[in-house]
Amino acid sequence: MTFSDAWADVEVRHAATADRKFLSLFDDTGRADTFRCDTSDMRLDYSKTNIDAETRDALLALAEAADVAAHRDAMFSGQKINQTEGRAVLHTALRNLDGGPVLVDGTDVMPGVLDTLGRMGVFADEIRSSHITNVVNIGIGGSDLGPAMAVQALSPYHDGPAVHFVSNVDAADVSDTLRGLDPKTTLVIVASKTFTTVETMTNARTARAWMSEGGGDPGTQFAALSTSEDGTSQFGIPPERVFGFEDWVGGRYSLWGPIGLSLMIGIGRRGFMAFLRGGQAMDLHFQAAQGAENMPLMHALVGIWHNQFCGHATRAVLPYDQRLGQLPAYFQQLEMESNGKSVRMDGSDVPVHTGPVVWGAPGTNGQHAFYQLIHQGTRTIPCEFMIAAQGHEPDLEHHHHLLVANCLAQSEALMRGRSTDEARVLMREKGFEGAELDRQAAHRVFSGNRPSVTLAYPKLDPFVLGQIIALYEHRVFVEGVILGINSFDQWGVELGKELATALQPVVEGAQTADGKDGSTQALVDFVQRHRVP
Repeated sequence: MTFSDAWADVEVRHAATADRKFLSLFDDTGRADTFRCDTSDMRLDYSKTNIDAETRDALLALAEAADVAAHRDAMFSGQKINQTEGRAVLHTALRNLDGGPVLVDGTDVMPGVLDTLGRMGVFADEIRSSHITNVVNIGIGGSDLGPAMAVQALSPYHDGPAVHFVSNVDAADVSDTLRGLDPKTTLVIVASKTFTTVETMTNARTARAWMSEGGGDPGTQFAALSTSEDGTSQFGIPPERVFGFEDWVGGRYSLWGPIGLSLMIGIGRRGFMAFLRGGQAMDLHFQAAQGAENMPLMHALVGIWHNQFCGHATRAVLPYDQRLGQLPAYFQQLEMESNGKSVRMDGSDVPVHTGPVVWGAPGTNGQHAFYQLIHQGTRTIPCEFMIAAQGHEPDLEHHHHLLVANCLAQSEALMRGRSTDEARVLMREKGFEGAELDRQAAHRVFSGNRPSVTLAYPKLDPFVLGQIIALYEHRVFVEGVILGINSFDQWGVELGKELATALQPVVEGAQTADGKDGSTQALVDFVQRHRVP
């Protein structure tokens, strides 16, 4: 079957089922057991969607027509699937703890990966047993979002120095973070592959001055996550405190290697290895599981169904786990930077919309904020719930029972809704009659038929977090393959950087704004007129 034919078949399935109330699909009492994927300890339930057996078969045929399996194998084997930059895509090698050689241009990269991992472990052990009480990770984008998310997520396992993060070039970020820390007992980690990232290096120089003025020693209290030997040397960081990674690891996929050093210092070498093994377990599942049993594949196909075929432009990530508070932002970058493209690999236009707008927040907070729009707004927003069977506070188990109940209730409510007749009964019981009864009832109608998936796991520990992140990485990869785009470049971030570099001397007053558009000129003038002399 050609790809075009497979795509058309899914379109036919959507047209045939678009008006169906998918609550009716549960007339099949075995639906919950059929429309799910399991690993050894995680479950992805997608039964609360409008996908039936015929639709799933059509989606799987679409994946087969896109040759997802061959692209997957090419990625794991080190082929240069990032074609616009001529690079392999091997973040998976960073967690290939028990696998064989991985070749790039005929060279096995695994000895270098394992050597760096060993050096990280030794350094983390040294810091954890030293006088250091605080660690400040300075990075931006993937060099910040990943470790910041993971450190918060795994705080119950944190037994090392306190870890803080600085990313924004806004002086408030670095000032607020350093305030109250002791320059003599703080380690600063500068995370920049090239050691030229403007925001990161600006913050790093500010932190170095703060440390020097406060009696600390930047020569022994700075470390770098970078491949630039010249840049780190000029900054004064000795080679033994520099941890590099190759260009086949993209920033938003880099948490598994040196970018995860702050996490390793926080939770220890053993905890970090468990995190890597969780990612490795999902890699093995992704390579071995067939068809509808493959969790990343089905997660991606559900996403393709909702976005490209149903036309739902956004996706809400809703972890019912307070410590996953930064996970929606992390997945936002992962998805939107990876698949926010408009051209295919061959340079032709993509004929459909690509990545969705990804957003979210932890439950139950969101229920008292934006869930109103999700339930009764005019747009359908597919939701992705996450819930653990166990919390980390056994003495407060009743809290967790309430949390789980809320999570499951929300997904049920989105699907079930409330009819006009049901709303009328409720209002009649409250004493309303006639036109006022109808008016009050109208405000209490929920359309339902709003899809969701639920990812359930035993407990949020390092191994499980590794599985979750790898699951979403592979989900994004599969979506990109089906759309025919390169999920591993990010040219869209470059233009703004270039213009910012050119604008800085204009803002500082060293150059005029001549040649800029009228809006930019006027805003520069406003800023300069209101600047403190």
